[in-house]
Amino acid sequence: MLTSVPSLESLPLRRHATIAAIAWDRLTAPEARRLREFGFDEGVGVEVLHRATLGRGPIACRIGRMTVALRRAVAATITVSLG
Repeated sequence: MLTSVPSLESLPLRRHATIAAIAWDRLTAPEARRLREFGFDEGVGVEVLHRATLGRGPIACRIGRMTVALRRAVAATITVSLG
């Protein structure tokens, strides 16, 4: 059974999840293009590896074999499901 969490931004560290949806309309064109280039899409596995400890800094996540840094505002547009 899949369990939804609000967004990639709130996914617990080292917890594997699947991207359920991306709010493309909340992203700028360059942000959306960058996500697509890195392979972010529905059904793709993702894992949060690290969060900046100060303020609202970026998060590092693994998608496929890559580690990608995302601004939290961008990560908030990605809804994930826990499997």
